[in-house]
Amino acid sequence: MATDTTSPDPFDAIVDAPFDSALSERYLVYALSTITARSLPDLRDGLKPVHRRLLWAMRQLKLDPGQAFKKSARVVGDVIGKYHPHGDQSVYDAMVRLAQDFALRYPLVEGQGNFGNIDGDNAAAYRYTEARLTKTAIRLMAGLEEGTVDFHPTYNGEEEEPEIFPGLFPNLLANGSSGIAVGMATNIPSHNVTEIVDATLLLIDNPHAEHAELMQVFHGPDFATGGVVVDSPAAISAAYESGKGAIRLRGRFSTGRDKDGAWEDSGIERLAGGQWQLVISEIPYLVQKGKLIEQVAQLIADRKLPILEDIRDESDEAIRLVFVPKSRNVDPELLKESLYKLSDLETRFGLNLNVLDAGRTPGVLSLKLVLQEWIKSQIEILIRRSQHRLEKIAARLELLEGYIVAYLNLDRIIAIIRGEDEPKPVIIAEFELTDRQAEAILNMRLRSLRKLEEMELRKERDELLAERDALTTLLDSPARQRTRLKRDLAALRKDYAEDTALGRRRTTIAEAAPTREFSMDAMIEKEPVTVILSARGWIRAAKGHEPLDRDFKFKEGDGPAFALHAQTTDKLLIAADNGRFYTLGADKLPGARGFGEPLRTMLDIDSEAQVVALLAHKPKAQLLLASNVGRGFAAESDELLAETRKGRGVMSTKPGVKLAVVREIPPEHDHVAVVGDNRKLVLFSLEELPVLARGQGVTLQRYKDGGMADVTTLRLEDGLSWKMGGETGRTRTESDMRLWKVARGAAGRLPPGGFPRDNKF
Repeated sequence: MATDTTSPDPFDAIVDAPFDSALSERYLVYALSTITARSLPDLRDGLKPVHRRLLWAMRQLKLDPGQAFKKSARVVGDVIGKYHPHGDQSVYDAMVRLAQDFALRYPLVEGQGNFGNIDGDNAAAYRYTEARLTKTAIRLMAGLEEGTVDFHPTYNGEEEEPEIFPGLFPNLLANGSSGIAVGMATNIPSHNVTEIVDATLLLIDNPHAEHAELMQVFHGPDFATGGVVVDSPAAISAAYESGKGAIRLRGRFSTGRDKDGAWEDSGIERLAGGQWQLVISEIPYLVQKGKLIEQVAQLIADRKLPILEDIRDESDEAIRLVFVPKSRNVDPELLKESLYKLSDLETRFGLNLNVLDAGRTPGVLSLKLVLQEWIKSQIEILIRRSQHRLEKIAARLELLEGYIVAYLNLDRIIAIIRGEDEPKPVIIAEFELTDRQAEAILNMRLRSLRKLEEMELRKERDELLAERDALTTLLDSPARQRTRLKRDLAALRKDYAEDTALGRRRTTIAEAAPTREFSMDAMIEKEPVTVILSARGWIRAAKGHEPLDRDFKFKEGDGPAFALHAQTTDKLLIAADNGRFYTLGADKLPGARGFGEPLRTMLDIDSEAQVVALLAHKPKAQLLLASNVGRGFAAESDELLAETRKGRGVMSTKPGVKLAVVREIPPEHDHVAVVGDNRKLVLFSLEELPVLARGQGVTLQRYKDGGMADVTTLRLEDGLSWKMGGETGRTRTESDMRLWKVARGAAGRLPPGGFPRDNKF
């Protein structure tokens, strides 16, 4: 069989190009397509292409608010067959969102059937549901037949679709938008139409208005699901000025509205016997109620929220979540703050005003720029509508002039029609008419040849001439254009006023009071305990404050090391001689019926390290830390708390150097006393002791041989006191310590007579 040598070789079409440049060019095309034709909304109508095509297809199907519903499958079929060749499920999902009143502040589609719910349940399949347009959608598309926007061919060239919708409804800000493109994203919350209109009117009157002036009438987001925005007005204003920011949104604790329509915002529902419960009536935007309930139930199961007993869902059409506290003594505000902290009852909405402008260029705009660009687009639409109307008027006036000529010369025209084989050229020549006028005269009905018709034509001509003059004046005057836009916006505002069900603000803007520092300790029942740590490192806690000199039981070969009084809400600071500090909650200690548990099973303490101090953490207190070689410093107790089992390194040590003393510094003390193994005592001002977060510290006392024996703080006026030996247990005080007061780092001198032989304070 002979081969066809005339067919082109497919390898001739291969282009030799660097892989990286070929890939980057193709990826750039994909990125631009995603940004401009899929993910970012157009500033002028606030829609992405899929939503615009959905609404356009529904309009073509005549699914107006007054018409009957049609199956969603019909709409989806038209959309993917004529305008949007993508997956049917993605198109249906977009349509469902347009119909959900908990997703869109002003729904554009009215659904009939199961369109999903706030619990997170999906909509029914599109063969079961029906849909039609809402009045808001009709308002958004108003003016499409009036030459206001350009149309372009659909993907297959068989149909046409509008580039944008020209309606006056400010959909971008009213309904918001979200999407992820390549290298950029958008996330715009919904807002109240009356506030958008008020801010727009302010900007029309004063194009140089400052951002702060706009924020006086434009207060912030108005989410479909309500809730409370708890950021400060300054923070909200800053986000809208830059076009980016985070908005903190909380659910609403409320038992409902009062007779005046105001919220009862405590959310506390009183029950018999002094009991109470908290009620949530609104949850944050985009939070699914079902998942929120699961989240809180898991917190209860994991004992991360011990002050909460139960959560119940008593919702019908309105949301009603009931939170039952553990006891009536629980602080309601603490329970609220705990839920905000641990669950999705408080979320952050990341504001990102990234939109496509009239030139299809993406950009993050401020509120003022968004409104200015939208005003500019509406003025352009107004001009195009007026010009289109002028063209229609001119065409109609041309016909009217011809009709009037016909009435004035009716007998002659009838004679021409009866006597001429081709009357049209004769009529044109004799009465100086255009071809279009002559054609219209020849197509007139006989019943129109009555006197009343002539009067109506003259009246219509006069009205059209007056309208033409008004439109010409409008086109010649930017001031009149702004006035016309203001008038139209005022009419729009009436339909979405604050006293209407759709227009009433749902989200409250109320800065939250400063919250208490959240801590799980606040949810622990406060009880006194006595903490006992044995010499071998076994720890336990006895209920109540037992005498610290009591004879506690220990394992054979073990004995007492530390004992102190604390509360179950306290954090215990445990210091090891390797310079590390560990933290342990007093509520997590085992009871005192047994011998307790080894401390090293709770904390990762080195096997060779020894515990040198155990004390209860006191906020904002200072501790004196000193090593066995006479170096030390003061440390803030808050800086010593460790978040992990491994503890926190505070005093730097090396071979032969160990942390020896940890003492709390009372606020009234002003001097430090140090005694060495050589029985020399030195006293210096506390001001000479630096406050460090970590390190080796500074020299407290200088030694030739040996090291430090003990260190303490005192008030110089009170002198130095120590316990005398013997059974009497009396205390001796040396009030005049001036002989031992020197600069820090001195060698010192022998202590007063009677000072303990073990060199301990």
